[in-house]
This record gives sequence, structure tokens and C-alpha cells, in this order.
Amino acid sequence: KVVLRPAESVNPKITTGEIEIQAEEVEVLNVSKTLPFSIEDEIDVNEEVRLKYRYLDLRRPVMQKNIYLRYQVTKATREFLDKRGFIEVETPFLTKSTPEGARDYLVPSRVNPGTFYALPQSPQLFKQMIMVAGFDRYFQIVKCFRDEDLRADRQPEHTQIDIELSFIEEEDIFELVEEMLRYIFKCTKGISINTPFPRLSYQEAIERYGSDKPDTRFKIEIKDLSFLGKEGKFKIFHQVIDEGGEIRGICFPEGFHLSRKELDDLNLWIINQEGVSGLSWIIFGEKIKSPLARFYSPQVMDKVMQTFGAKKGDIVFMVADKKEIACRALGNLRLYLARKFNLIPDDKYNFLWIVDFPLFERDKEGNLSPVHHPFTSPREEDIPLLDTDPEKVKSRAYDIVLNGEEIGGGSIRIHKRNLQEKILKILGIDRLESIDKFGFLLDALSMGAPPHGGIALGLDRLVMLLAGEKSIREVIPFPKTQKAVCLLTQAPSRVKEQQLKELHIKVDLEQ
Repeated sequence: KVVLRPAESVNPKITTGEIEIQAEEVEVLNVSKTLPFSIEDEIDVNEEVRLKYRYLDLRRPVMQKNIYLRYQVTKATREFLDKRGFIEVETPFLTKSTPEGARDYLVPSRVNPGTFYALPQSPQLFKQMIMVAGFDRYFQIVKCFRDEDLRADRQPEHTQIDIELSFIEEEDIFELVEEMLRYIFKCTKGISINTPFPRLSYQEAIERYGSDKPDTRFKIEIKDLSFLGKEGKFKIFHQVIDEGGEIRGICFPEGFHLSRKELDDLNLWIINQEGVSGLSWIIFGEKIKSPLARFYSPQVMDKVMQTFGAKKGDIVFMVADKKEIACRALGNLRLYLARKFNLIPDDKYNFLWIVDFPLFERDKEGNLSPVHHPFTSPREEDIPLLDTDPEKVKSRAYDIVLNGEEIGGGSIRIHKRNLQEKILKILGIDRLESIDKFGFLLDALSMGAPPHGGIALGLDRLVMLLAGEKSIREVIPFPKTQKAVCLLTQAPSRVKEQQLKELHIKVDLEQ
């Protein structure tokens, strides 16, 4: 029963501070076995045990907080887009397998023996159909499926905030997404983020940071030191320049404390990790320390120092190779050093748009493939290059990056059939295959399709960054392992022979 608290126990800071409940009878509603781990934030237990007993893991305060944060993000997203005149439209999960990049998850049809549905890698084609249908502001918070090799930041199923609009340009998307993220951050973290976000071309991002998703929270940038291959007497650098390569470097502030063993370890790390021939270094102090010092005059060393605005105590690392290889190697080195020596502030949120992507790239077999997907529009002024030099064509695509993580990507789409057919042909998809795989899209583009474009933001990754977690598994209620296994339910699992028979499937595994 409810009674008044004794005067000395009254707590005016809470609404129930003047009363308390006195139990007259206690009933045990359920009993519990000994738990496999304690329900508290700091637990010494491996992730496999946590995932096996996820219903217990989710009781921990930090996990409750993460899942509630996820709800807050989706709630704020819906609120914002509703105010902007968007409608949420669902698209099918059982759809057609199309060549879009990753492997599809296939679902056999019992009703149509020998045929298969595919689980969607994204609602891309359906949201384009929605634009053709005249719904000019669409969004959906939707599950997507990709059967790919998993990394720490990937899951076989992930959730994205999917957005598409008609009669828009890139600037409209940038403004919309920036304001939406401002709203989400204000609602969930109580902080204001600055807009507009900075923009970098794809080429500039690679040249300055060695990555198309750079972390700009710390100031180490890549510089061109190719003059070292034209001056001095270091033959290896001269040879790289003669073969069309470049010399690139980064300046690590106050790196003089690194021992020779640590420098040797970095050299081995970059050789093994990045496949380059080696890492050169110069330490600027009272005297210059470097294996290169005997090959260059003091004036050339000063030029290196001036290129970075380096100070005494700083160390410059260099890689000589083809430009993109050197830049990417140094991009990974800058991240490695920043993490190892705690140069990255945890309380900063640095957003960045990456623009001016090439439309195509070469795959491992040397064939042209889309950098994003086959439905991305080329720049209008580059369309003539499709017939003469397609690798020089720039796309109307854009990615959004937060603290070195790609949290979204999108583009202005192709809305004319003849251009879409040309792009598919360049990608090696002939007319018959394009009609078989994309006939419905090509027909729709022939029936007054409006100019349109959109973006998809990764909900899991966005919540991970807001929560300050290192893995998206920490913000997904029931995630899979890196082997795509649900340890809670033991999915995937074998099924009964009768089920396979009904689906006309025979399992033939190599022994």
C-alpha cells in the first residue's frame, strides 16, 4: 500500500519523494537461472557470449541507451521529413535479381519452380518508379541485404534512411541532408552542428588525405614532394619519377620521440599493409636525421620543411610510387599514427561532402564498372566523352562523410531511356540483357520520367557515431557476426528435406 514517507526520508527532487510503497505480500513472478554474465556496463565477457544471450546483453544500461538512441534518430528523421512534405512509402522485399554490385540473397519461389526472388540491396529502382509515379518527395527507413564478405562495419542486413526527390539539383540534396542532420543532432545530442558542410572533390580528397572518406578531425595532410626525384642524388626517387610516379609525404608533429625500432616497424607495416616498396623519413631537429640526408643539400631539406610548415621535432614520412598508391598508403599511415598517438578528438563531429567522382572505374579484370551504380547520371558537359573516353566522365554523385566514416551516398539519376541504355552498353550489358534485367526501368524512363535524385544514409553507422561506439553491432538489437551468423537463433540453419523438395531444391555440397 502507498503511505507517506517519514519526514527525514522525504526527497523533494522527485515526484514520488513524499510517498513510498509498503509491501504486504511478495509474489515471485518468475525464477532465473544463474546468469552467464553480470547485467552491468563493464563486463569481462567476449562478444560471442553477449550475442548468444543478446536478450541479457540488451538489459545492460549502455545497450538500453544505444537502442533508445536509435529510436530517437528514426523518430527525428520522420519528424523532419514529414515537415518537409515527404511521404513514407514501402517497397517490396521480394524482388528481381539485378546486377548492381554485391551478391544477392536469393529466395526460391515454390509457386514458380526454378525461379528466384532477390532480397533488395537497396530500394533504388523502386524509388525511381515512385518518382515516375508522381510522388515527388519519398522516404523510407528500410532494411537492405548484401551477401558480401563482412568487415567490422558491415552486416548482411543493414538499415538505411532512403530519400528521393523529383525536379532537384545537387544543391537541394545538400541543403536537405544538412538540415536533417542538424535536426537529428539537436534532438538526440542537444548540440548544434555547423552548416553548410565543407566539400572536397574526389581527386582532392585522395591527394590531401589518401581516402575518399577522410577523417578531418586532425590536421595531418599529404603533400607533393616530387621535387625530391628531380633534385639530389637518391636514385630510387629519380627512378620513380622517370617511370611516371610521384613522391608524397606527411608531416607527423613532434615525431622526434619515435625510436629507430618504431621507425623500422612502421616501414615493415606499410610494406606489408600497403604493398609499397618502403617508407622514407626525415626528422627535423637541431640536426637533420635521415637516411636521405647524405643525398640532398641543406637547401633541399629546407624546401621539404617549408612544404609542410614543419617545426623542429617534426618528422616527415615519404612514399614513392604511382600517385594513387602513394596517397592511399600515406592516408592509412596518417590514420594509424593518429589513432596510436591519440591525435583524434572524441568530441568533434566533422562532416564533409565528397563530390566530382568519376562515373566509371576499372575492376580487377580491367572492365569498366560504375563507381556508384549504373543509374547515376553523368555530368551534362561530359556526355560526349561517353563515346570517346568514358574514363574521363565525371558523375553527378556525392558521398557524405562523418569523422572518416561514409554515412551516406547518392546521386542525380539518369531519367532518359537513351542515356540509360548507353550507360548499360558501356558496362557490357547488351540490349537483350538490359531488357531482361531492367526492362521495367527502361519502359518507365520512356513515359515522361521527371529529373530526380536522392541519397541513402546508413542508419546503423550514423547511430554508431552518435553513440561513440566502434562497431555497428553495438547499436543493432540483434546483429550477425562477421561470419553472417545469428548466435542467438543459430541462423542460418539446415531445413527439412520436405521443405527443399517443395521448393525443387537439391543441396549438393562438395565434400
